[in-house]
Amino acid sequence: MNSTSPHTGHLNIEPVLKALAAALHGEGPAVELSVGPDGALVVGHTETPGCDDAVAVVRTSGSTGVPKATVLTVESLAASSMATALALKGEGQWLLALPVQYVAGIQVLVRSLFAGTRPWVMDMSGGFTPEAFTAAALELTDRIRYTSLVPTQLQRLLDDPSPETLAVLRRFNAILLGGAPTPPALLEAARDAGVRVVTTYGSAETSGGCVYDGYPLEGVSVRVAGDGRIHLGGDTIAAGYLDAPDEENGTFFEEDGVRWYRTSDLGSIDDDGRLTVLGRADDVIITGGMKVSAAEVQETLEKHDAVAAAFVAGVPSAEWGQAVAAYVALAPDAATADGSTVAALRGDWHRDLGFAAPKTVLTAAALKMLPNGKPDRMAMTAELSALHQGK
Repeated sequence: MNSTSPHTGHLNIEPVLKALAAALHGEGPAVELSVGPDGALVVGHTETPGCDDAVAVVRTSGSTGVPKATVLTVESLAASSMATALALKGEGQWLLALPVQYVAGIQVLVRSLFAGTRPWVMDMSGGFTPEAFTAAALELTDRIRYTSLVPTQLQRLLDDPSPETLAVLRRFNAILLGGAPTPPALLEAARDAGVRVVTTYGSAETSGGCVYDGYPLEGVSVRVAGDGRIHLGGDTIAAGYLDAPDEENGTFFEEDGVRWYRTSDLGSIDDDGRLTVLGRADDVIITGGMKVSAAEVQETLEKHDAVAAAFVAGVPSAEWGQAVAAYVALAPDAATADGSTVAALRGDWHRDLGFAAPKTVLTAAALKMLPNGKPDRMAMTAELSALHQGK
Protein backbone atom coordinates (compact mmCIF):
# COMPACT_ATOMS: atom_id res chain seq x y z
CA MET A 1 0.00 0.00 0.00
CA ASN A 2 1.58 3.26 -1.18
CA SER A 3 0.84 6.04 1.30
CA THR A 4 2.35 9.06 -0.40
CA SER A 5 -0.03 11.55 -1.96
CA PRO A 6 0.92 12.04 -5.63
CA HIS A 7 -0.62 15.52 -5.64
CA THR A 8 1.12 17.20 -2.72
CA GLY A 9 4.25 15.18 -1.99
CA HIS A 10 3.04 14.97 1.61
CA LEU A 11 2.87 11.67 3.41
CA ASN A 12 -0.71 10.47 3.56
CA ILE A 13 -0.77 9.35 7.15
CA GLU A 14 -4.31 7.92 7.15
CA PRO A 15 -3.43 4.35 6.08
CA VAL A 16 -0.62 4.22 8.64
CA LEU A 17 -2.80 5.50 11.48
CA LYS A 18 -5.60 3.11 10.54
CA ALA A 19 -3.27 0.10 10.47
CA LEU A 20 -1.61 1.03 13.77
CA ALA A 21 -4.97 1.66 15.47
CA ALA A 22 -6.24 -1.75 14.34
CA ALA A 23 -3.10 -3.47 15.66
CA LEU A 24 -3.33 -1.60 18.98
CA HIS A 25 -6.93 -2.81 19.37
CA GLY A 26 -6.01 -6.39 18.47
CA GLU A 27 -7.98 -6.19 15.23
CA GLY A 28 -5.12 -6.40 12.76
CA PRO A 29 -1.66 -7.86 12.17
CA ALA A 30 1.55 -6.11 13.16
CA VAL A 31 2.45 -3.14 10.98
CA GLU A 32 5.83 -2.88 9.26
CA LEU A 33 6.63 0.29 7.34
CA SER A 34 9.24 0.45 4.60
CA VAL A 35 10.30 2.69 1.73
CA GLY A 36 9.72 1.42 -1.80
CA PRO A 37 12.06 1.79 -4.80
CA ASP A 38 10.23 4.98 -5.80
CA GLY A 39 10.78 6.50 -2.36
CA ALA A 40 7.15 6.08 -1.31
CA LEU A 41 6.23 4.70 2.09
CA VAL A 42 4.78 1.20 1.99
CA VAL A 43 2.41 0.05 4.74
CA GLY A 44 2.97 -3.67 5.15
CA HIS A 45 1.85 -6.32 7.61
CA THR A 46 4.08 -8.92 9.23
CA GLU A 47 3.24 -12.17 10.96
CA THR A 48 4.81 -12.47 14.42
CA PRO A 49 4.64 -16.12 15.48
CA GLY A 50 4.36 -16.53 19.24
CA CYS A 51 3.53 -12.87 19.83
CA ASP A 52 -0.21 -12.27 19.53
CA ASP A 53 -0.15 -8.69 20.85
CA ALA A 54 2.46 -7.36 18.41
CA VAL A 55 1.64 -3.90 17.04
CA ALA A 56 4.68 -2.95 14.97
CA VAL A 57 7.85 -4.47 13.59
CA VAL A 58 10.62 -1.88 13.41
CA ARG A 59 13.92 -2.42 11.66
CA THR A 60 16.90 -1.09 13.58
CA SER A 61 19.00 1.45 11.70
CA GLY A 62 21.75 -1.00 10.81
CA SER A 63 24.42 1.60 11.51
CA THR A 64 26.79 -1.06 12.83
CA GLY A 65 25.59 -4.20 11.05
CA VAL A 66 22.59 -6.00 9.58
CA PRO A 67 19.29 -4.39 10.69
CA LYS A 68 17.22 -6.46 13.12
CA ALA A 69 13.42 -6.62 13.10
CA THR A 70 12.29 -5.53 16.58
CA VAL A 71 8.79 -6.56 17.70
CA LEU A 72 6.90 -3.92 19.70
CA THR A 73 3.77 -4.95 21.59
CA VAL A 74 0.66 -3.22 22.88
CA GLU A 75 2.10 -3.37 26.39
CA SER A 76 5.49 -1.87 25.50
CA LEU A 77 4.01 0.93 23.39
CA ALA A 78 1.30 1.76 25.92
CA ALA A 79 3.85 1.87 28.74
CA SER A 80 6.11 4.11 26.68
CA SER A 81 3.29 6.50 25.71
CA MET A 82 2.00 6.78 29.27
CA ALA A 83 5.48 7.36 30.68
CA THR A 84 6.19 9.99 28.03
CA ALA A 85 2.99 11.87 28.86
CA LEU A 86 3.88 11.81 32.55
CA ALA A 87 7.39 13.08 31.90
CA LEU A 88 6.16 15.87 29.62
CA LYS A 89 3.31 16.73 31.99
CA GLY A 90 0.56 16.27 29.46
CA GLU A 91 -0.52 14.92 26.11
CA GLY A 92 -0.60 17.12 23.05
CA GLN A 93 -0.31 17.41 19.29
CA TRP A 94 2.77 15.98 17.60
CA LEU A 95 4.65 17.08 14.51
CA LEU A 96 6.25 14.23 12.56
CA ALA A 97 9.62 15.43 11.24
CA LEU A 98 11.47 12.09 11.17
CA PRO A 99 11.16 9.07 8.85
CA VAL A 100 8.05 7.27 10.05
CA GLN A 101 9.43 3.76 9.47
CA TYR A 102 11.86 4.09 12.39
CA VAL A 103 10.86 3.88 16.03
CA ALA A 104 10.94 7.63 16.73
CA GLY A 105 8.61 8.24 13.81
CA ILE A 106 6.21 5.45 14.69
CA GLN A 107 6.11 6.67 18.28
CA VAL A 108 4.88 10.10 17.16
CA LEU A 109 1.86 8.35 15.62
CA VAL A 110 1.32 5.90 18.47
CA ARG A 111 1.44 8.67 21.11
CA SER A 112 -1.07 10.62 19.04
CA LEU A 113 -3.41 7.62 18.87
CA PHE A 114 -3.25 7.07 22.62
CA ALA A 115 -3.80 10.80 23.24
CA GLY A 116 -6.59 11.14 20.71
CA THR A 117 -4.81 14.03 18.99
CA ARG A 118 -4.18 14.67 15.33
CA PRO A 119 -0.51 14.47 14.27
CA TRP A 120 0.75 16.78 11.55
CA VAL A 121 3.27 15.52 9.01
CA MET A 122 6.08 17.65 7.69
CA ASP A 123 6.58 17.57 3.91
CA MET A 124 9.94 15.81 3.58
CA SER A 125 9.80 15.27 -0.18
CA GLY A 126 12.61 17.81 -0.51
CA GLY A 127 14.50 16.58 2.53
CA PHE A 128 14.61 18.25 5.93
CA THR A 129 14.72 22.03 5.58
CA PRO A 130 13.97 24.84 8.06
CA GLU A 131 11.38 26.19 5.63
CA ALA A 132 9.45 22.90 5.47
CA PHE A 133 9.66 22.41 9.25
CA THR A 134 8.42 25.94 9.93
CA ALA A 135 5.53 25.57 7.47
CA ALA A 136 4.45 22.33 9.14
CA ALA A 137 4.81 23.71 12.67
CA LEU A 138 2.55 26.62 11.76
CA GLU A 139 -0.22 24.13 10.96
CA LEU A 140 -0.38 22.81 14.54
CA THR A 141 -3.55 23.89 16.30
CA ASP A 142 -3.32 22.44 19.81
CA ARG A 143 -2.01 24.55 22.65
CA ILE A 144 0.35 21.75 23.77
CA ARG A 145 2.83 20.80 21.05
CA TYR A 146 5.66 18.29 20.72
CA THR A 147 8.08 17.00 18.13
CA SER A 148 11.05 14.63 17.93
CA LEU A 149 14.28 15.60 16.20
CA VAL A 150 17.87 14.41 15.86
CA PRO A 151 20.74 16.80 16.72
CA THR A 152 21.58 17.55 13.08
CA GLN A 153 18.02 18.75 12.46
CA LEU A 154 17.97 20.99 15.50
CA GLN A 155 21.32 22.47 14.51
CA ARG A 156 19.97 23.38 11.08
CA LEU A 157 16.92 25.01 12.62
CA LEU A 158 18.96 27.07 15.09
CA ASP A 159 21.34 28.12 12.31
CA ASP A 160 18.45 29.36 10.16
CA PRO A 161 18.34 33.17 10.20
CA SER A 162 14.57 33.37 9.82
CA PRO A 163 12.89 34.75 12.97
CA GLU A 164 9.81 32.70 12.08
CA THR A 165 11.77 29.45 12.50
CA LEU A 166 12.94 30.40 15.98
CA ALA A 167 9.41 31.51 16.86
CA VAL A 168 7.87 28.13 15.99
CA LEU A 169 10.64 26.31 17.85
CA ARG A 170 9.82 28.29 20.98
CA ARG A 171 6.14 27.34 20.72
CA PHE A 172 6.85 23.64 21.31
CA ASN A 173 6.28 22.55 24.89
CA ALA A 174 9.10 20.06 24.38
CA ILE A 175 11.39 18.96 21.58
CA LEU A 176 12.61 15.41 22.15
CA LEU A 177 16.19 15.11 20.93
CA GLY A 178 17.74 11.69 20.38
CA GLY A 179 19.17 9.26 17.86
CA ALA A 180 22.74 10.44 18.38
CA PRO A 181 24.83 12.11 21.09
CA THR A 182 23.97 15.79 21.51
CA PRO A 183 26.95 18.18 21.57
CA PRO A 184 26.84 20.27 24.77
CA ALA A 185 27.22 23.44 22.68
CA LEU A 186 24.02 22.60 20.79
CA LEU A 187 22.07 22.13 24.02
CA GLU A 188 23.42 25.41 25.38
CA ALA A 189 22.52 27.25 22.16
CA ALA A 190 18.99 25.83 22.20
CA ARG A 191 18.35 26.76 25.80
CA ASP A 192 19.86 30.22 25.33
CA ALA A 193 17.39 30.66 22.46
CA GLY A 194 14.46 29.74 24.68
CA VAL A 195 13.88 26.35 23.02
CA ARG A 196 12.71 23.60 25.38
CA VAL A 197 14.82 20.54 24.59
CA VAL A 198 14.62 17.15 26.29
CA THR A 199 17.47 14.77 25.48
CA THR A 200 16.37 11.15 25.12
CA TYR A 201 18.17 7.84 25.23
CA GLY A 202 16.76 4.56 24.01
CA SER A 203 16.32 2.46 20.89
CA ALA A 204 13.81 0.36 18.98
CA GLU A 205 14.41 -2.35 21.58
CA THR A 206 13.07 -0.04 24.30
CA SER A 207 10.14 1.36 22.27
CA GLY A 208 12.18 4.50 21.67
CA GLY A 209 13.53 6.94 24.22
CA CYS A 210 13.04 5.75 27.78
CA VAL A 211 15.60 7.94 29.58
CA TYR A 212 14.94 11.70 29.50
CA ASP A 213 17.70 14.15 30.40
CA GLY A 214 19.54 11.28 32.05
CA TYR A 215 16.68 9.98 34.20
CA PRO A 216 14.55 6.91 33.46
CA LEU A 217 10.86 7.36 32.71
CA GLU A 218 8.20 6.08 35.07
CA GLY A 219 8.31 2.27 35.08
CA VAL A 220 11.77 2.12 33.49
CA SER A 221 14.79 0.71 35.32
CA VAL A 222 18.39 1.57 34.50
CA ARG A 223 21.57 -0.02 35.76
CA VAL A 224 25.19 -0.43 34.70
CA ALA A 225 26.50 -3.99 34.68
CA GLY A 226 29.93 -5.12 35.82
CA ASP A 227 31.27 -4.86 32.27
CA GLY A 228 30.16 -1.23 32.11
CA ARG A 229 27.24 -1.87 29.77
CA ILE A 230 23.94 -0.11 30.27
CA HIS A 231 20.93 -2.34 31.01
CA LEU A 232 17.41 -0.97 30.50
CA GLY A 233 14.42 -2.74 32.02
CA GLY A 234 10.66 -2.49 32.44
CA ASP A 235 7.44 -2.66 30.47
CA THR A 236 8.74 -0.62 27.51
CA ILE A 237 11.14 -3.39 26.47
CA ALA A 238 10.34 -5.04 23.12
CA ALA A 239 9.24 -8.65 22.75
CA GLY A 240 12.50 -9.43 20.95
CA TYR A 241 13.73 -9.84 17.39
CA LEU A 242 11.51 -11.38 14.75
CA ASP A 243 14.13 -13.14 12.66
CA ALA A 244 17.14 -13.28 14.98
CA PRO A 245 16.71 -15.69 17.92
CA ASP A 246 18.45 -14.29 20.96
CA GLU A 247 19.25 -17.36 23.02
CA GLU A 248 22.99 -17.09 22.45
CA ASN A 249 23.92 -13.50 23.28
CA GLY A 250 21.18 -12.73 25.80
CA THR A 251 20.36 -9.25 24.53
CA PHE A 252 16.91 -9.66 26.11
CA PHE A 253 16.51 -11.49 29.41
CA GLU A 254 14.20 -11.83 32.42
CA GLU A 255 15.33 -11.27 36.00
CA ASP A 256 13.08 -11.27 39.08
CA GLY A 257 10.03 -10.68 36.93
CA VAL A 258 11.58 -7.72 35.06
CA ARG A 259 12.35 -7.82 31.36
CA TRP A 260 15.77 -6.35 30.52
CA TYR A 261 17.59 -5.23 27.39
CA ARG A 262 21.40 -5.35 27.38
CA THR A 263 22.57 -2.38 25.29
CA SER A 264 25.84 -1.98 23.40
CA ASP A 265 26.57 1.26 25.26
CA LEU A 266 28.79 1.99 28.22
CA GLY A 267 27.57 4.26 30.97
CA SER A 268 27.76 5.48 34.53
CA ILE A 269 25.12 6.48 37.08
CA ASP A 270 25.81 9.26 39.58
CA ASP A 271 24.60 9.52 43.17
CA ASP A 272 21.41 11.26 42.00
CA GLY A 273 20.53 8.36 39.72
CA ARG A 274 21.37 10.23 36.52
CA LEU A 275 22.70 8.16 33.64
CA THR A 276 25.62 9.33 31.52
CA VAL A 277 26.25 7.47 28.28
CA LEU A 278 30.01 7.14 27.80
CA GLY A 279 30.02 5.62 24.33
CA ARG A 280 29.64 2.28 22.65
CA ALA A 281 31.26 -0.82 24.07
CA ASP A 282 32.89 -1.44 20.69
CA ASP A 283 34.32 2.09 20.57
CA VAL A 284 37.51 1.06 22.33
CA ILE A 285 40.39 1.18 19.85
CA ILE A 286 43.52 -0.82 20.70
CA THR A 287 46.39 0.89 18.91
CA GLY A 288 49.98 -0.08 19.54
CA GLY A 289 48.84 -2.02 22.61
CA MET A 290 47.17 1.04 24.15
CA LYS A 291 43.42 1.47 24.64
CA VAL A 292 41.81 4.59 23.20
CA SER A 293 38.20 5.68 23.66
CA ALA A 294 36.75 6.75 20.30
CA ALA A 295 34.10 8.78 22.12
CA GLU A 296 36.72 10.76 24.07
CA VAL A 297 38.74 11.44 20.92
CA GLN A 298 35.59 12.59 19.13
CA GLU A 299 34.72 14.91 22.00
CA THR A 300 38.19 16.48 21.86
CA LEU A 301 37.99 16.97 18.09
CA GLU A 302 34.58 18.62 18.31
CA LYS A 303 35.76 21.16 20.89
CA HIS A 304 37.62 23.00 18.13
CA ASP A 305 35.66 25.84 16.50
CA ALA A 306 36.73 24.66 13.04
CA VAL A 307 35.02 21.27 13.51
CA ALA A 308 31.27 21.02 13.06
CA ALA A 309 31.10 17.27 13.81
CA ALA A 310 33.39 14.27 13.92
CA PHE A 311 33.26 10.49 13.80
CA VAL A 312 36.15 8.41 15.14
CA ALA A 313 36.84 4.74 14.48
CA GLY A 314 39.61 2.18 14.58
CA VAL A 315 40.82 0.91 11.20
CA PRO A 316 43.12 -2.04 10.43
CA SER A 317 46.79 -1.12 10.51
CA ALA A 318 49.81 -3.29 9.77
CA GLU A 319 51.96 -1.16 12.05
CA TRP A 320 49.59 -0.45 14.95
CA GLY A 321 47.07 -3.31 14.83
CA GLN A 322 44.41 -0.62 14.74
CA ALA A 323 44.90 3.03 13.89
CA VAL A 324 42.77 5.90 15.13
CA ALA A 325 40.98 7.48 12.17
CA ALA A 326 38.61 10.45 12.02
CA TYR A 327 35.93 11.55 9.57
CA VAL A 328 35.66 15.30 10.17
CA ALA A 329 32.99 17.74 9.02
CA LEU A 330 34.57 21.17 8.98
CA ALA A 331 32.62 24.26 9.98
CA PRO A 332 31.40 26.17 6.89
CA ASP A 333 33.93 28.99 7.30
CA ALA A 334 36.87 26.73 8.21
CA ALA A 335 37.71 24.95 4.94
CA THR A 336 40.68 26.28 2.99
CA ALA A 337 41.99 25.24 -0.40
CA ASP A 338 45.59 24.90 0.80
CA GLY A 339 44.73 22.51 3.64
CA SER A 340 46.16 24.82 6.29
CA THR A 341 43.10 24.35 8.53
CA VAL A 342 43.58 20.59 8.69
CA ALA A 343 47.30 20.99 9.29
CA ALA A 344 46.61 23.34 12.19
CA LEU A 345 44.00 20.97 13.57
CA ARG A 346 46.41 18.05 13.44
CA GLY A 347 48.90 20.08 15.48
CA ASP A 348 46.27 20.86 18.11
CA TRP A 349 45.12 17.24 18.25
CA HIS A 350 48.65 15.91 18.72
CA ARG A 351 49.14 18.39 21.55
CA ASP A 352 45.86 17.46 23.27
CA LEU A 353 45.68 13.72 22.55
CA GLY A 354 49.25 12.53 22.08
CA PHE A 355 49.34 8.94 20.77
CA ALA A 356 45.52 8.93 20.60
CA ALA A 357 45.47 11.65 17.90
CA PRO A 358 43.99 10.46 14.58
CA LYS A 359 46.60 9.09 12.18
CA THR A 360 44.19 9.23 9.24
CA VAL A 361 41.79 12.13 8.71
CA LEU A 362 39.12 12.52 6.05
CA THR A 363 37.39 15.90 5.84
CA ALA A 364 34.00 16.56 4.30
CA ALA A 365 31.18 19.10 4.34
CA ALA A 366 29.11 16.81 6.58
CA LEU A 367 29.14 13.39 8.18
CA LYS A 368 27.49 10.55 6.27
CA MET A 369 24.06 9.97 7.76
CA LEU A 370 21.40 7.26 7.62
CA PRO A 371 17.80 8.21 6.74
CA ASN A 372 16.88 8.26 10.45
CA GLY A 373 19.48 10.90 11.24
CA LYS A 374 22.06 8.62 12.83
CA PRO A 375 25.69 8.63 11.63
CA ASP A 376 26.37 5.97 9.01
CA ARG A 377 29.18 4.38 10.97
CA MET A 378 29.76 1.53 8.53
CA ALA A 379 30.06 3.78 5.48
CA MET A 380 32.44 6.23 7.16
CA THR A 381 34.57 3.44 8.66
CA ALA A 382 34.88 1.82 5.23
CA GLU A 383 36.06 5.10 3.68
CA LEU A 384 38.54 5.71 6.50
CA SER A 385 39.89 2.17 6.22
CA ALA A 386 40.38 2.50 2.47
CA LEU A 387 42.11 5.86 2.93
CA HIS A 388 44.44 4.48 5.62
CA GLN A 389 45.34 1.41 3.57
CA GLY A 390 46.08 3.61 0.56
CA LYS A 391 48.75 5.60 2.38
